[in-house]
Amino acid sequence: MRIAVLDDYQRVARTYADWGGVDGKADVTVYSAPLGGEEDVVAELQPYDAICLMRERTPFPASVIEALPNLKLLVTTGMRNAAIDMEAAERCGVIVCGTHSPGHATAELAFGLIIGLARKLLPEVRSIAGGGWQVDVGRDLRGAMLGIIGLGRLGAQVAGFGKAFGMNVIAWSANLTDERCAEVGVERADSVDDLLTRADFVSIHTRLSQRTQGLIGAAELALMKPDAVLVNTSRAPIVDTMALMAALFAGQIGGAGLDVFDEEPLPAGHPLHAAPNLIMTPHLGYVTRETYAVFYRETVEDLEAYLEGAPIRLLSAR
Repeated sequence: MRIAVLDDYQRVARTYADWGGVDGKADVTVYSAPLGGEEDVVAELQPYDAICLMRERTPFPASVIEALPNLKLLVTTGMRNAAIDMEAAERCGVIVCGTHSPGHATAELAFGLIIGLARKLLPEVRSIAGGGWQVDVGRDLRGAMLGIIGLGRLGAQVAGFGKAFGMNVIAWSANLTDERCAEVGVERADSVDDLLTRADFVSIHTRLSQRTQGLIGAAELALMKPDAVLVNTSRAPIVDTMALMAALFAGQIGGAGLDVFDEEPLPAGHPLHAAPNLIMTPHLGYVTRETYAVFYRETVEDLEAYLEGAPIRLLSAR
C-alpha cells in the first residue's frame, strides 16, 4: 500500500507521531511543499492508495477524487474538511477518516492579532529592528468594544479573552440567541451592521457558507469606525478581499489582521503585501505543537486501523 502525507510545511509529521506500525505495512511518502494546481495534484498522486490531508490546505473536489483510480482512503486532520467533496468520495468508494482537534489555538491567535493591532506592534518591531525607536501610538483594550461575528466554540473563547482584558463584548450571527449570549456573558447585537458600527475590534469566527460568503464587503466596511480593526482567522471568502484592501489603502479603517486568504499559500506578488496597517500570518490558526501532536498521532491511528481492516473515526457526507 502506498500512502502520501501532504502539506507537512514544517517537516514535523514524523516528529509528532510514531509511524512504526504503518511503515512496516506500507510505503509512506511525505510532501513538505504544496503540489500546485489541480492537474499537478492529480498527476503526482496517481500511485497512492491512501492520502493524508492537513485540514484544507489541498482541495479534494470531485474532479480530483474521480481522477485517482487507486485511491481508497482519505485521512483528514479535524472531523470536518470543507475542501473534500464527501459525496464524491462516497460515490467513488473512498473511505474518509478524521481526527480530533483541541480547538483553542485559533482563538488564541485571533486575540494575539487583536493585541498586535491595538499596540501597533508591526511598525514598532520593524522600527527597532532597523535601529529606530518609537514611531506610533497604540491604544488600550480595556474599555474598548469587541465585536464577535459567530459565537460558537472559538468565538466564545475570544469573548472570554476580551472580558479578561476589560473589554465590552457584543456578538452577532444569523441564528444567535439571547440565551447563548447570556451563557457566554456578552450582549447580542441587533444586526451585523449594528455590530460593525459599534465595535472597535471585530473578530470573525463563523463558518463559511452561502450565507456568510462576502458577509463583509465595501458597504459593511464603510460602517466601521475610522480607527476600528478587523481580524479574520476563519475563512477568507467571508470578507471581500478587494474591498478590504481598498479600505486599508484609503485609511477608511484602522487596520486588519488576516490569517486566511483566498489563495494559499499567498503569492509573493499579491497586493495585500503592500497594504498599510495590516498584519498577516500564514494560516497559523491551528499550527501549534499541541494541536499537531493530536493531528498526526490520530492520523497514524486511522491508518493503522484501516490497515487492520477496521477503520475508525469515519466521516460521511451526511
